[in-house]
Amino acid sequence: MRIHFIAIGGAAMHNLALAVAGKKGYVVTGSDDEIFDPAYTHLKEAGLLPPQMGWFPERITPDIDAIILGMHAREDNPELVRARELGLKIYSFPEYLYEQTKDKIRIVVGGSHGKTTTTSMILYVLQRLGIEADYMVGAQIAGFERMVRLSDTAKYAVFEGDEYLTSPLDLRSKFLWYKPDYAILTGIAWDHINVFPTFPQYVDTFRQFVHTIGKTLVYYAGDENLCQLAQEAEGNIQCLPYKEYTGEVEMQVFGKHNMQNLQAACMICEQIGVKKEDFYREIATFTGASNRLEKICEIGNRVAYKDFAHSPSKLKATINAVREHYPDKQLIACMELHTFSSLMADFLPQYEGCMAEADKAFVYFNPKVIEHKRLTPISAEDVQKAFGTKNVEVYTDSPALQARLRELSYADTALLMMSSGTFDGIHINEFATELLS
Repeated sequence: MRIHFIAIGGAAMHNLALAVAGKKGYVVTGSDDEIFDPAYTHLKEAGLLPPQMGWFPERITPDIDAIILGMHAREDNPELVRARELGLKIYSFPEYLYEQTKDKIRIVVGGSHGKTTTTSMILYVLQRLGIEADYMVGAQIAGFERMVRLSDTAKYAVFEGDEYLTSPLDLRSKFLWYKPDYAILTGIAWDHINVFPTFPQYVDTFRQFVHTIGKTLVYYAGDENLCQLAQEAEGNIQCLPYKEYTGEVEMQVFGKHNMQNLQAACMICEQIGVKKEDFYREIATFTGASNRLEKICEIGNRVAYKDFAHSPSKLKATINAVREHYPDKQLIACMELHTFSSLMADFLPQYEGCMAEADKAFVYFNPKVIEHKRLTPISAEDVQKAFGTKNVEVYTDSPALQARLRELSYADTALLMMSSGTFDGIHINEFATELLS
């Protein structure tokens, strides 16, 4: 079986390539116009790094059994054009995952926030209990070699269900491909405004997802939109509401949002026969997923965390969790507007009050990124007005932000760095350690 990945360098794509390459008899090749670490190193170590960066349609030949197409590729990609001319079988990332697991019991975790952590909790407990599962999760989990696993032996498949677009050829949400037996929805908070320009359109893609569920939906009872979707679905599938865990188990993770994630993970594990007491025993040692409220250093009475938070709901939940966990510490929160939605002028008002719980708050964005994404320009004043609280300072120059952060006192402080990027070149772990030192 020969498989070629177009846009192999993505976080999920390169992990899928590694998983596929590990299957007996599979020959994997790939291409991309740019690949960064950790994907670059992972692919190089596995012998899958493309020999040259760029697109080479002459390498797309009739003996290729399948093309797997990543979102980074455009519809006019030269290799994709050639593959279509040859009539080759073309899969999107989620379509191929479904194809490889359609005979397994599938569990999918969806929602605007908490997907990665909840999926990680399920996988962590299953692994600790010796229950084999294939999976796809959006972050590295301690004790797991990769973010994707495909096997011929696992009974279960656990996927993080992303509502973003499937591929350049398929503009539906990725999670509509997975057709889960069991599903979790953690909440609906408007995101991806470039794809879902109105909130009702965003809610509707979750409605479509609910229609694909075979047996059971576990949903957060504190979300009125999820309650409405569950009410619509009741009778066709089992709908089970959850709130946050309030038990006595000693946990390594914290925050109300994580206690909600934990409760959802427990309930879905019960659906496949895991006893509640076994779940709580094993989850007690779960330290979280990479970049999801991840502690990066602790020096004396100073502590620093990093998080992937960038949407309003994630940003607010993460800041509030740290505030509740360290009520007596100074809380310094720094976030980067980096995603397409977060940099859109029409979406900025959604951030109102999101950083109010921090003592000092810093927001960074790069105007050149806005220009590159061909979005309407925004100013620091626009961002300041949108966030709407006096504790927020806005920066558009990374060195200036770094200089300002170096001026502060970090005695008895919790520092929180939040971005899906790097603040334009900051090595977040090293920088946070420097500040706390």
